[in-house]
Formats: sequence, C-alpha cells, structure tokens
Amino acid sequence: MTTLAGAIRRARKENRTVLTEIESKEVLARAGVPVTQATLATSASEAGKAAKKMGFPVVLKIVSPDITHKSDVGGVIVGVSSKKDVEAGYAAILKAVHKKHPKARIEGIAVQKMAPEGTQVIVGMSKDPQFGPVMMFGLGGVLVEVLKDVSFRIVPLEKRDAKQMIREIKGYAVLEGARGREASDIEALESLILKVSAFAEAN
Repeated sequence: MTTLAGAIRRARKENRTVLTEIESKEVLARAGVPVTQATLATSASEAGKAAKKMGFPVVLKIVSPDITHKSDVGGVIVGVSSKKDVEAGYAAILKAVHKKHPKARIEGIAVQKMAPEGTQVIVGMSKDPQFGPVMMFGLGGVLVEVLKDVSFRIVPLEKRDAKQMIREIKGYAVLEGARGREASDIEALESLILKVSAFAEAN
C-alpha cells in the first residue's frame, strides 16, 4: 500500500503537484480513514474486469493530475451495473474529457465500488501560512463551493472540536435527519475528522 512519502516522490518524478484520487485513498487508508476500494484501469477491458471482480454497481472516475473537478468535464459515471456498461462508460468518459480538456494528462479510469446512498459531507485540510494545518468540515457534493456551509479548526483537534465543527454548520439539521431523511452517523463523522486531523498533524 502506498505511503505518503512514496506517493509524493512519484508525483514529483512525474512533475505533478497533486496526488491522484487512487494515491490519496491508499494514503488515507493507511491512516485508518475508511475509503471505497478503487482500481486504476487503463483500458475498457481492464475496467470491465475490475468492476466484475469488486461487484456491481460501480462508479467510474477520470484519473488525471490536471483535472480536479471531475464531474465538470464529464469525468464521472455512477451506478454502472454491468461489465458491458462499464466498458461503454470508459469510452464515454474519455471522449467527454478529451472534448472539454484536450490537453489533460490522463492516467486512466478509477473503478470504484459504489457507496450506499447517504448525505455527502466534505472533510478537508489546508495549510494556513500563519496557523499551519487547518481542518474544514461541511456538507459536500458538487454544490460545496456554492453553498460554502463549512466550519474550521486549527490542527490538532480534540473530540470536542470535532463535535463543535459538525454542529456549527447551517446544514446540521440535514445530518440529524431533517424532513424524513435518515440521520447520519454523527459519531462516525467525529471519528473521521479526528483521524484526518491526526494524519495532518503527523505529516
């Protein structure tokens, strides 16, 4: 499994400034953060075999160091439920990405087991020039940059910090199960925030 140092060395060697999603997930998994299984496929046939092995439905995502917002360029297909559709989806993503971002370096397509439906959240970390590592939490999904409903804390975090971060956002009622929605596992979110904080502090 990829270490952070190893992933960074490989990125520098390939003149990249970011880790791929697959590298990031491997690094986070080592830190105890639960992630979906992801396999890099470099052909439609490889993608089909990977999907069949992990079980349907799956999600297909473009893997490129030049593309951050994958859905904006047609680089994501969710709920793919057959080997034939995976192979067709592979080709469709490449076609869409080449059209919208013709100069992007493409490493392949990530084939991932589709997670159960739920409320999307974002847990992130940035490095402030004055305060150092800063954690962020909020409602996630494609509208995260539009809603901007997030909270921040300086690393390292304690349990009370994680609790406060979650409850500070305006959308907390959504996590509690507003309007008949299933409530989110708040304790699991607190644990996730603390694990990412510990990872940021250690690295």
